[in-house]
Amino acid sequence: MNETKRRPVVALTGASGYIGQNLLKKLTKYADVIALSRNGDNKQDTEHITWRSCDLYSMTDADKGLEGADFAVYLVHSMLPSAKLSQGSFEDMDVILADNFAQAAKRQGVRQIVYLSGIIPESEQLSRHLRSRLEVEEILRAYGVPVTTIRAGLIVGPKGSSFPILKKLVKRLPVMALPKWTRTKTHPIALKEVLHALNKSIGNNHLSNKAIDVGGPEIMSYQDMMVQTAESLGKKPRLFPVPFMTVKLSRLWVSLTTGTPKEMVYPLVESLVHPMTAKEENMDSEVSYGKVTFKEAVQTAIEDEKEEEQQAAKQQPNSQGLKVPDIQHDVRSVQRIPLPAGKSADWAASYYVKWLSDTLNPLVHTETDQQDNTQICLKLIRTPLLELSYSQERSTSDRALFYITGGSFQNSKRNVRGRLEFRKIPDKQECIVAIHDYMPSLPWFIYKYTQAKAHLVVMYLFRKHIEKIIEQARVPAHSN
Repeated sequence: MNETKRRPVVALTGASGYIGQNLLKKLTKYADVIALSRNGDNKQDTEHITWRSCDLYSMTDADKGLEGADFAVYLVHSMLPSAKLSQGSFEDMDVILADNFAQAAKRQGVRQIVYLSGIIPESEQLSRHLRSRLEVEEILRAYGVPVTTIRAGLIVGPKGSSFPILKKLVKRLPVMALPKWTRTKTHPIALKEVLHALNKSIGNNHLSNKAIDVGGPEIMSYQDMMVQTAESLGKKPRLFPVPFMTVKLSRLWVSLTTGTPKEMVYPLVESLVHPMTAKEENMDSEVSYGKVTFKEAVQTAIEDEKEEEQQAAKQQPNSQGLKVPDIQHDVRSVQRIPLPAGKSADWAASYYVKWLSDTLNPLVHTETDQQDNTQICLKLIRTPLLELSYSQERSTSDRALFYITGGSFQNSKRNVRGRLEFRKIPDKQECIVAIHDYMPSLPWFIYKYTQAKAHLVVMYLFRKHIEKIIEQARVPAHSN
């Protein structure tokens, strides 16, 4: 086939998710899609869709997932836990996901990344959620692949995060107390217009390396949206403003009322103190200006949700008898530490091993050979607690990777991909220390409240130690 007539290949992350499923339908009209999902092997390929299982916490998986792609769409967010035990903040999890994706895109020759983010207000004190969205954008750009960022406020659709939470509040509460943040202005946009913006950005040189704000025809407060949503649902809740409900209290109230996990609700509610309206200087005539009103978008979302529920009810009998998968007793623990000036992730890994031995002496000592393989041992006991095998081929100065290959603390029968990594964050003097896919040997309840807690304490002490080194390095400069 002539190259000019070849259908482009688009790698789509989160292809089985809320936005990914809808975008997939648009993409297949003109492109062949590599649909990436954690459970892609369980999906059926079609003429223009190839499913691939891909865990973006693994750089190897990221490389395999993007192999053969011309363009890539990044719809990943890590608010919800990705392991039976997840320790660490969603911000630090997102760093690993974005960094693996961006590096893989560079190696696989991807020509453009299209990223869906949130509108970034002009504020020196951004919420954790918005700060993380911006950090992800910076990481995706760090390796030279052109990035187009579509920044949207509240997306109105039957699923997702913000709008379903708002709808549940209106539906379940006949009386609603409205704290101050409900008067904050935002720029809602219909799902179909976000899909249009994403779709039109792929391969669009005009939008390359730009961050584009998108929004519907109305700028509204959350109170206005609650009123219009209530009308669409045939509800008339009594609304009254209250001055005393803080954001912290509100996020708990919203989580309990809607039944939405706090891991999702808390960061979103914390962001509601910021006005999230599209800025004219960041808008583009081709993709930014939505025409669907909020009321129309709400009615469409309600109708789509009813239709999906009807289809699910029809398919319910066919789902009986499915085998329930075994519970994966895996651990992911991710912490961020500062790095002294000029130091690398490789330095942090080596220093950590030495510090661990010095700090836990005389109970624990470490042994490292010439290939940087390390054993963590208890004194007077021959069997090591953990054996860490250094991966020469997967490590660089910015990333030190160790596979967990032995020791009494790991489940030798179930451990397949357990690993420890030290990873420098691009363009920052900070490092991520992460344990992935670790399968402990201790009974789960005992592990959770002993070894897992001990690891957090050790990482806290290590971070404080590094902060002290950095502070001591500054002292001579101040004294001069």
